[in-house]
Amino acid sequence: MKPVKSGGGWRAILYTFSKSREVGGLWKLWKAMRSRNSCKTCALGMGGQKGGMVNELGSFPEVCKKSLQAMAADMQGAIPADYFSTYSVAQMQQFSPRELEHAGRLTSPMIYRAGDNYYQPISWEEVFSKIAEKLKSLTPAETFWYFSGRSSNEAGFLLQLFARLYGTNNVNNCSYYCHQASGVGLTNSFGSGTATLLLEDVEHADLVFIIGGNPSSNHPRLMSSLKHVRRRGGKIIVINPVIEPGMVNFSVPSDPISLLFGTKIASLYVQPNIGGDLALLTAISKRIVERGAHDENFLNTATEGWPDLRNHLAQQDLEELCRLAGVTSDEIEQITEIYANSKNAVFCWTMGITHHANGVENVEAIGNLACLRGMVGKPHAGMLPIRGHSNVQGIGSVGVTPKLKEAIFERLQSNYGLQLPTETGLDTLACMEEAHAGRMKFGLCLGGNLFGSNPDATFARESLSKLEMLVTLSTTLNTGHAHALAKETIILPVLARDEEPQPTTQESMFNYVRLSDGGPSRHQGPKSEIEVISHLASKVLGDEGPIHWSNMEQTGRIREMISTVIPGYQAVKEIDKTKKEFQIEGRTFHTPKFPTPSGKAKLHPHTVKSSNPDNQLQLMTVRSEGQFNTVVYEDYDLYRGVDRRDVVLLNPEDVTRLGLKANQKVTIQSVAGALKNILVYEFPGIKAGNALMYYPEANILVPRTRDPRSKTPAFKGIPIEILA
Repeated sequence: MKPVKSGGGWRAILYTFSKSREVGGLWKLWKAMRSRNSCKTCALGMGGQKGGMVNELGSFPEVCKKSLQAMAADMQGAIPADYFSTYSVAQMQQFSPRELEHAGRLTSPMIYRAGDNYYQPISWEEVFSKIAEKLKSLTPAETFWYFSGRSSNEAGFLLQLFARLYGTNNVNNCSYYCHQASGVGLTNSFGSGTATLLLEDVEHADLVFIIGGNPSSNHPRLMSSLKHVRRRGGKIIVINPVIEPGMVNFSVPSDPISLLFGTKIASLYVQPNIGGDLALLTAISKRIVERGAHDENFLNTATEGWPDLRNHLAQQDLEELCRLAGVTSDEIEQITEIYANSKNAVFCWTMGITHHANGVENVEAIGNLACLRGMVGKPHAGMLPIRGHSNVQGIGSVGVTPKLKEAIFERLQSNYGLQLPTETGLDTLACMEEAHAGRMKFGLCLGGNLFGSNPDATFARESLSKLEMLVTLSTTLNTGHAHALAKETIILPVLARDEEPQPTTQESMFNYVRLSDGGPSRHQGPKSEIEVISHLASKVLGDEGPIHWSNMEQTGRIREMISTVIPGYQAVKEIDKTKKEFQIEGRTFHTPKFPTPSGKAKLHPHTVKSSNPDNQLQLMTVRSEGQFNTVVYEDYDLYRGVDRRDVVLLNPEDVTRLGLKANQKVTIQSVAGALKNILVYEFPGIKAGNALMYYPEANILVPRTRDPRSKTPAFKGIPIEILA
């Protein structure tokens, strides 16, 4: 395959027709996509009561391949009745992530017992009793509860409440493996861990930074907003070690002019080394101050720590910062010039910023840069972490964290007479390490693929295999079901969002709470996540306490509790009646007043160190254009022109320097592990000295190095050796 020269376009339209054939026709797919349910993929904010393919500004049609892929997966037929008796677990372990995903929809509870060769069906009644008996036999500290970002606010709130009343704070969500560094860094700087602006602000900015991300592949609907920025004369600076074709040029399929002629996205494209972000951001900040382009009044009145940051920047050596970043001083000057002349700048980033051992520092450094020119706390400017899963932010908002916010903790206890545990809860990776040590006995996963999302895949497999019981609520199969096998591994089939029997809510990355109507189930057998959770809680905790769990099968009752205890969620109580979706108060900053103790933004000087002191080849793991998070829909990567996933992408200079050849099979080795028979792929788009491989297959190479404050693993910046 050859890399494409533009993202989106006619290929995306043809792909739509291809997917429609898979699910029974274009009209059937159209009706599913237009249903009044929020999008199942990224957190950009689509659907809800405005109908599918409509964004928060009311723009239609807004659709992307990711949402089509997710919908088509949910519209699959049931897994054949003889699938689990035909394929042993050993055979399932040979299947690719794509093959497991495309096996069909799960419709019956399944159980695997250590020593068996096959999964076996089990009735709902028996499986509920088995899980309840196991939980009653354990201490709460021996359990952990993991949440995907694709579930509803109602399911997330209910399960974390169940876990806490059971007695544990080992409650965590998938953000610990993606954007937790964003939440910590933003809270440290601005007192709130989410976006500081609205979608409308992005569209009216005159400068947008895209740092360490590839929204053309992972969040394609954002490209429509970037198109509007460019058409209004705005500029976009892309900072990424890899030149992604869709970030150079993108053809928005819903816009005839863009479709025919394409839209130039990047005004400036800068390629630092993997891990060079902190040095680069510090260098830009230094030059902004040296040029006198900073906003002295804003810094003196709306921030704290300005004298310390000013002195720190003055002491930095620009050439050394450029060397550490892997960029030239001319490139720093170009970025500085564009930023110095902007009036309204938006800063966007994804896991290229957070997936580092200094992820929180990276986010704080972006905050510094925004504050230097007063680009936060006003309209059409601010901070935008581009989040992945469609409700990962909502899951966090409703209490799915090891430590509840004080307001939520106090309101649950005082309003409902609950006694909540106060022991320190463990983050996701800490739970995995406790399992490996034999101190964790039980895990329950509300969606997702915990095994596939972990660093150090060998360690993850060993950890989960030591559990006495692992329960997952899933719609389809994934690699975790084949490789993460406890003494008893249970799969509970659940309904997709647009099959829920009752309305549910989700929250977008713009702090916008949406309502999903649900719809008819496509298969007999799966249950609602709410029904599964409430039934389990009733069997374990009974209905005699302050919470009558049998009544909690009604999502309206759950929303009543959410409205009472979750700050900013008061309006959710009546959302199914009023149909009024809403913005959460206290998170959007259009004036320079922030929810910090001082009411001011806080600036953070950082010590910049080499991300690669031994000058080794640096690896980052990435997603392909044909996948979403751990779910692989297509084995090929259209945008990068790669037709398989067992590859390492290297700059031709590195291929020559290392004495390698294109299409040569090699072993990739890191401190965590090794992968054999990996194909060398020459890829001019990656900066020399850096390498790219696909996630989650390359997780075996990712060590358990983590950011000390956010606990986010470093899936980027991994020193590797290539052995011929």
